[in-house]
Amino acid sequence: MAKQKTAYVCSDCGAEHTQWQGQCMACNEWNTLTRILLGNAAPSAPKNFRQRGVSGDAGEPGSAVQTLGKVNLEEQPRFSTTISEFDRVLGGGLVPGSAVLIGGNPGAGKSTLLLQVMCQLSQEMDALYVTGEESLQQVGMRAKRLGLPSENLKILAETNIEEITRVADECRPKILVLDSIQVMYSGDVASAPGSVSQVRECAAYLIQYAKQTGTALFLVGHVTKEGSLAGPKVLEHMIDCFMMLEGTDDSRYRTLRGQKNRFGAVNELGVFAMTGTGLKEVKNPSAIFLARTEDISPGSLVVVLWEGTRPLLVEIQALVDASQYGNPRRVAVGLDNNRVAMLLAVLHRHGGLFMADQDVFVNVVGGVKVAETSADLALILAMVSSFKDKALPRELVVFGEVGLAGEIRPVPSGQERLQEAAKHGFTRAIVPKANAPKKKIDGMQVVAVSNLSEALDAL
Repeated sequence: MAKQKTAYVCSDCGAEHTQWQGQCMACNEWNTLTRILLGNAAPSAPKNFRQRGVSGDAGEPGSAVQTLGKVNLEEQPRFSTTISEFDRVLGGGLVPGSAVLIGGNPGAGKSTLLLQVMCQLSQEMDALYVTGEESLQQVGMRAKRLGLPSENLKILAETNIEEITRVADECRPKILVLDSIQVMYSGDVASAPGSVSQVRECAAYLIQYAKQTGTALFLVGHVTKEGSLAGPKVLEHMIDCFMMLEGTDDSRYRTLRGQKNRFGAVNELGVFAMTGTGLKEVKNPSAIFLARTEDISPGSLVVVLWEGTRPLLVEIQALVDASQYGNPRRVAVGLDNNRVAMLLAVLHRHGGLFMADQDVFVNVVGGVKVAETSADLALILAMVSSFKDKALPRELVVFGEVGLAGEIRPVPSGQERLQEAAKHGFTRAIVPKANAPKKKIDGMQVVAVSNLSEALDAL
């Protein structure tokens, strides 16, 4: 009997090595190599794949070489998921033949959201829901509890991808959901389900099927303890759209953020509320994040963020207190801790406020994670407000990036941010000088500043 061949695969980038070593030579990460058994061959696409896709799709075998100027530039037809917030994150709806990967913590609502979409779409088109983690009875009980129309939805409990594609080729669905990719396996790959090689080959097999048949494909993905997507990093490169469903157990709100999208804007945000009948879309997210108390305390300030293609108003809170220990604490929830430390140094150098002996705690209300730099100025002013123990005006809104030299830099879409703030009743704004509106906004006083000293004086 021939000896079974082995290989060592990096769990981060998917690179293969002939022998184990501490560091991956492709991505330079340490202790990421996993031993796997090599099969005879990777799974190949079945010969009976239907050709329902648009001719000339990337990845379709036998595609003719064309010149770039003769490529058909007609926009791919999209169809709605019946949930407008979901459509927003997708870039306007589902594209036939696209592969979408949804990740999130256990209990975030990934399966619930997709079950809602599939039950609604099954009333208009053929849809197939494949579950590998639950029984058919469990999925049926959830659909009944949520009050979903499930009479037309086709469902299959299977984990073998060859069998799944065979059934799908008979049913001919326009939309296919697999929950989840980590439990799927191929008989041609000699390793356990969930391993790097199984996830990679199964995903490639299913994506090839989707491209060749024009089927819209949804893959559910697990996350690691650190919150990143489990499996090889190459999985995120293979799919067309990757989004994360985020939310804590103590919060009824969930945010769906697009981290990659070949058919729309990146970092688009959709907000949902978890209710007894499933996830309900929140069409005006600023309203829920601005549920402020009547008495405004020091350290509270509203900032206008830009999420994808729309503005979003959120409240930033800061608490500055004398440290009881020799090493003051710097705690940031929803913000980058390193950026908070940098802004404290800028405030000391160019604002004349010394907080090295103070504990600083900052928080973004509602569980929103701020990734852009437009919250810099609001964060500094909130910390100054708490440090001086003086509340800022309730009708004040602030945005702007702060540089290391103390300058206030402009941010994109400043006019739209101000208009959104005016809609919610804000009457005063402190913004970068380059973001000052050319035309006066009714009911709003805009103070344009060019450096940190001018911003502090404007308070």
